[in-house]
Amino acid sequence: MTTDIVLIETPAALAKLAQKFQHAPAVAVDLEADSMYHFQEKVCLIQMATSHSSVVIDPLRLQDLESLRPVFANPAIEKIFHGADYDVRSLFRDFGIEIAHLFDTQIACKFLGVKETSLEAVLQARFGVTLNKKYQRKDWSKRPLPDEMIAYAADDVRYLLPLTKMLVGELKHKSRLAWVQEECDLLSRVRSPQNNHEPLFLGFKGAGRLKPRSLAVLEALLQFRRRVAENKDRPLFKVFSNKSLLQLAVEKPANVKRLDESGVLSSKQLKMYGVELVEAIHRAQQIPSDNLPVYPRKKNRAMHPAVPDRIKTLKNWRDKKARALGVEPTVLLNKSMMTALATEKPIKLQSLDAVKELKEWQKNEFGDEIVGVLKRVR
Repeated sequence: MTTDIVLIETPAALAKLAQKFQHAPAVAVDLEADSMYHFQEKVCLIQMATSHSSVVIDPLRLQDLESLRPVFANPAIEKIFHGADYDVRSLFRDFGIEIAHLFDTQIACKFLGVKETSLEAVLQARFGVTLNKKYQRKDWSKRPLPDEMIAYAADDVRYLLPLTKMLVGELKHKSRLAWVQEECDLLSRVRSPQNNHEPLFLGFKGAGRLKPRSLAVLEALLQFRRRVAENKDRPLFKVFSNKSLLQLAVEKPANVKRLDESGVLSSKQLKMYGVELVEAIHRAQQIPSDNLPVYPRKKNRAMHPAVPDRIKTLKNWRDKKARALGVEPTVLLNKSMMTALATEKPIKLQSLDAVKELKEWQKNEFGDEIVGVLKRVR
């Protein structure tokens, strides 16, 4: 396998590369982004490899990746990732790139019962290769990039093609390739959620436990943090931590002195933002009671009293089946799937279609057993 790395920085070079890739049966792909350093994260590098070449594409220099889109959309070319969720979302968000015929080696490892599925662990176990993670937390948006960082980025895709060949052989041997292919097909269509001007607290862990007044304060603090982060082009967590904002929303310090005494902020944060934070808290405190936000609660469907017993029975079956197959139980059925099955209680094979959470491979492979289990419970 070649170790030569080509850096693609011009439209002409990218167009030539895209034309070359159209004849490749498979292309390994990975990304580097800058979420640790900027407010609006973006893809900073795209690493791609075939069995004959390894390239690193610089989208910050190119701006337009239009010539690359047909490669990703071509179902005749297998696109190989490891842990593709973030990459699929990022490629669509930044470039409108959609992916056909995706294969995720991390999913494949999970369906083969591999315990440690990080790329580092898998390559160490399979090839005795130790990945150098020296540059993992570097700012990939800086230019020019040193040669050693480019080489580091290329390493993440160098072994994906031989790894895929190995994993596919094992999946075929265990008759699980179709399972993984369906999961990968679904993964290729994931997209980042749109905010749609909803309150920021909806995406904040712990907000659901707050009373309306504290929720109003939290929203004011989150909006303030977002404005600061955007103006300074810094990620949110580098302005204030979630833990700090949650504590301030609960304590609601009325002035800078109280804010200082809370110990929530560093002296630098207090000096830079103390007055504005107190003002934001004060404004939220002045909101009339009947205008306070309320955290939305999903109304649970009335549950048949037998549902918990059905879930327990399904879980016992799933855990036993998972041990026999040598995989983690959640690979076969997760909690939401078991709850849906227990609620619907399909007692005929065709009735499994009513459980939208189930994949085709689950119905085809285990449908008879699932129906049999549910028939035995009330």
